[in-house]
Amino acid sequence: MTAPHARPRFALIDALRGIAIVTMVIFHFAWDLYFLGFSSLDVSTDPFWTTFQKAIVSAFLALAGISLWFAHGQAIRWPVFWRRQAILVAAALAVSLGTYLAFGDYFSFFGVLHAIALFSLLALAVLRLPPLWIGMAAAGIILAPLLVTHPIMRERALAWIGFWPVSPATADIVPVFPWLGVLLLGLAFAKAFAGRAFWTVRVPRGLALLGRWSLVIYLLHQPVLYGGLSGLRLLFHQASAEQEIADFVASCRATRLQSVPDALAAERYCGCALEQVQADDMWEMLSRERTALEEADVQAMMGLCDAMSRQPIAEVPAPAL
Repeated sequence: MTAPHARPRFALIDALRGIAIVTMVIFHFAWDLYFLGFSSLDVSTDPFWTTFQKAIVSAFLALAGISLWFAHGQAIRWPVFWRRQAILVAAALAVSLGTYLAFGDYFSFFGVLHAIALFSLLALAVLRLPPLWIGMAAAGIILAPLLVTHPIMRERALAWIGFWPVSPATADIVPVFPWLGVLLLGLAFAKAFAGRAFWTVRVPRGLALLGRWSLVIYLLHQPVLYGGLSGLRLLFHQASAEQEIADFVASCRATRLQSVPDALAAERYCGCALEQVQADDMWEMLSRERTALEEADVQAMMGLCDAMSRQPIAEVPAPAL
């Protein structure tokens, strides 16, 4: 059956979704800072940040459950439902492709958009149940992974279901167990309290606008953040490399002049040393304690450059007038 009228749009839901998307941008910014080497704080293991991430995902899924009720609680509007599903699936595939291009095998194969698309479809099966029953089903789904786990569930073909003892290696994963339960909690809450006045409270217009455009923001914010920070890292790396070369040459020149007080010879020696270090990529080796074999390579390089620096410079005949 198709509903004869469009659903009302509640600004409160949009505002809550706006808050959720802002906090997700904050989390991803912190994650990008760590992944690209700007920060030493590992947000994937830090207790505060992992809790923060779970709260953000919970908010999105609960709001998806709430929205599902207000959109289709009276009657499922199939054209609207399938159009939304198509958008979600396309967006989820875009996220998978984007993360694959950025992170390779660490890509997101079942992230939050994949989850919302699948969970919304599964939730239709309980849409007509009383809120208490939906809530009980949600509790069972949330608690199940605490009672049952198996290492085989970490395999990519099964990981989207859940029940793994340790999360598989991926940029983002939101499995059916326990996260479907969170969406069902949102559905149960909306169904139980659908007629209450708090749904129509006034909210900041800006937050509501962010919520309405949350999917677009979700798809665009990481390319902008990650791309911008990657560009900055490249600039910093180039500046750091130039400074490393300048420091190496200055240190080499000062050391050489102490043993051989000949500025031209020191210049030739250090130019040779820099060329050898760059050609053999010896930067990391020079900054730590070296093995006997590595030390032999360094000494050979120094001997070569010493010999080259002592060779006389050929006279260049003056041009005929």
